[in-house]
Amino acid sequence: MNQHPTGVDTVHRLRRVVWPAAAYEVTPVGDAWVATTATEFALEDFHLVRDQFPGRHVTLDGDVITVWPPTSLTRQLLAT
Repeated sequence: MNQHPTGVDTVHRLRRVVWPAAAYEVTPVGDAWVATTATEFALEDFHLVRDQFPGRHVTLDGDVITVWPPTSLTRQLLAT
């Protein structure tokens, strides 16, 4: 994970993921990702993350955005 002036930058499945500028920490937890901020994420932040993880369940809970692990069906589709 790298901190950039415009937010946090990570690599997921060999592609760059740009996290919201408000994110001060992005943590991989197994196949999931958890982004946290000191205040609350905006709806635009949620959409930024969700658009980068098609087929994954993404949730926003105030100061936390979670990208949940792919389901077994999603894993099968990604493998093909």
